[in-house]
Amino acid sequence: MSGGGGNRGFSMGPRLELRQSQSLVMTPQLMQAIKLLQLSNLDLAAYVDAELERNPLLDRESTDDEPAVAPGNDADDEAAGGTDGAETVALTTGDPGDLVQASGADMQDVAPAVDADLGEALDETHAYTPSPVGPQAGNGMGEGGDYNLEEFIAGEPGLHDELRRQLAIAGADPLTRLVAERIVENIDDTGYLRAELDELAGQLGVDTDVAERALALVHSCEPVGVGARDLAECLALQLRDRDRHDPAMQALLANLDLLARRDFTALRRACGVDQDDLIDMVAEVRALDPRPGSRFETTPVQPVVPDVFVHARSDGGWTIDLNTDTLPKVLVNRGYYGAIVGSLNGSDDRTWLNDCLQQANWLVKSLDQRARTVLKVASEIVRQQDAFLVSGISHLRPLNLKTVADAIDMHESTVSRVTANKYMATPRGIFELKFFFPTAISATHGGDAHSGEAVRHKIADLIAGEGDDVLSDDQIVKVLRAQGIDIARRTVAKYRESLGLPSSVQRRRERRVVAG
Repeated sequence: MSGGGGNRGFSMGPRLELRQSQSLVMTPQLMQAIKLLQLSNLDLAAYVDAELERNPLLDRESTDDEPAVAPGNDADDEAAGGTDGAETVALTTGDPGDLVQASGADMQDVAPAVDADLGEALDETHAYTPSPVGPQAGNGMGEGGDYNLEEFIAGEPGLHDELRRQLAIAGADPLTRLVAERIVENIDDTGYLRAELDELAGQLGVDTDVAERALALVHSCEPVGVGARDLAECLALQLRDRDRHDPAMQALLANLDLLARRDFTALRRACGVDQDDLIDMVAEVRALDPRPGSRFETTPVQPVVPDVFVHARSDGGWTIDLNTDTLPKVLVNRGYYGAIVGSLNGSDDRTWLNDCLQQANWLVKSLDQRARTVLKVASEIVRQQDAFLVSGISHLRPLNLKTVADAIDMHESTVSRVTANKYMATPRGIFELKFFFPTAISATHGGDAHSGEAVRHKIADLIAGEGDDVLSDDQIVKVLRAQGIDIARRTVAKYRESLGLPSSVQRRRERRVVAG
């Protein structure tokens, strides 16, 4: 039983094995191309500006003395020459498969490095935050040392600056004014006091009466309603300024929940007025400003700049153009590289310069690939949503990323990155590319599915034209199903609420009040 067979089995010891496996390697260049795809035009400009400051081999445009082109073979030089070959395509709607390029660029080889079957392995862990760039604040010098007069222009005064200015000339005693300034510090940008008055009094070591006087001083400042602790107080301050804060109005402000629910019958009883007076009172309240401090918000609103333009052609097709104003035109200065590479003696200096050259080449190629990819995805979106561009929102068809990705032979993750933070200017307005991918609602009897936006538009039209017969959500479901849209009641309610439309009960109450 204890023979030599006990040594048979697993053996321990060093040995050589040959194994074959596949893995995805995220090179820095591939990561850069992916980042550029999902950047908006503003973030892309900031990124390129930072690279121009960091890399001495990058030029925004070529000089007259030396051509600024990427070193290498002719193919590399052509790839580094910008995005002129990928700026325009013409789309013929008669045949969905016909993509005719006005520029003659090769649209089949678009972003090969970006779309190398990345699949789900590409996650969002490589988020990019552009470094702040620009001229030094306050020195009056812009890019290239140019004198910039706009650096000396004073900004618009904010809400807190305006309130401090008014408190300085209010004529109150120093203690009250000091407490009032502390109250101003706790007022948010909408004009509301976001701190408890008792806590502020305790922090400053003053009586509550002093804090109340200071708050009353703030309430006397412009804009009227600033410093209120809630919506009712904000509206009351404005009504007092108009000499309209009578007992009926006080009762109305005490029952704002009834006004929000549009329960006008209960609101009329609470205020003790008839229907005509209640209608006038509600109109007065709605004319007030619930956010009095918002007029002083000085944060500039950045207008939407489209990345793609869509123009109708005389033959019924569409022309898709990239917005070249949003495309950074960056080239590699080969002449500068050749002028200084021979004068570098240290190996570290040569390594650094060669790294700059490689990064500059990859940036130029990545920008070119990004432009071509955006144009290709936008062209397919226009082809898929041709009916919307021709006939309006009711003809917006359901669409998903996979459909577009399969049509243009790209991966779904690449299409998702392209459609993020990009906008398209069409004859029907400017839309984010994500807008053209609405959810699908199935059709009755196996017909074509309907997009959620189109169904939402139909619901709005039904409610707008309902007349004296108010449609309930169940009745809207029946009407839509008669039109071939298979929709549930809860979906109708969700879409109606997203449109800001009241329920059928609230609409009936409003009609009874209006009818008198």
